[in-house]
Amino acid sequence: MTKTAVTKLKASLAHYIKQVKAGEEILVTERGEPVARIVPVAKEGPENIKALEKQGLIRSGSGRLPADFWELARPADKSRAALNALLSERETGL
Repeated sequence: MTKTAVTKLKASLAHYIKQVKAGEEILVTERGEPVARIVPVAKEGPENIKALEKQGLIRSGSGRLPADFWELARPADKSRAALNALLSERETGL
């Protein structure tokens, strides 16, 4: 992992971006204290999706909704569990 100060990062951003593209992590410091980490973005390509499908963990859709989709009956949620979970999530920010 490469360590650099904010000022040096600002002056040489293109250099550090090249390092990140190559797989390197950059630890950014300000007055000697770590403030951020720049890491490469994990690529979630089609091969990962196909692997999940083979494991039976997901099922890819066709990209089309059935013609009567909007007329289908909605499931009943008498306990309002979905609404309560949504409101709780909004309150806690999770």
